[in-house]
Amino acid sequence: MSTSPDTVPPPPAAPGGANGGRPETEGARTARLALGERDAALLDFEYRYWPRSTAVAPGPKEAAIRADLGISPTRYYQLLNGLLDSEAALARHPVMVNRLRAVRESKRIARQ
Repeated sequence: MSTSPDTVPPPPAAPGGANGGRPETEGARTARLALGERDAALLDFEYRYWPRSTAVAPGPKEAAIRADLGISPTRYYQLLNGLLDSEAALARHPVMVNRLRAVRESKRIARQ
């Protein structure tokens, strides 16, 4: 009796991690750290310098989010926040991602 490829169960997990405790190859690391085009654009956009804006007068960043990325500022910050936990984002812009993680954590603590 033959089985179709769709019904074959995945192999069991190797002991000692995803690759049996062996060092990760460069190709595997690159594949794991790959960012989509949109995610890379969001990180690169955030990496640019932006002057501070006030609550009364939103700055040029909000206008640039709409013009350059074609999304609302609210959606931009939702997507960016989701990216902060990604290893790929950390690999692309480590200092910025760690800074934004610290800001997010300090705001979380202030809300408690």
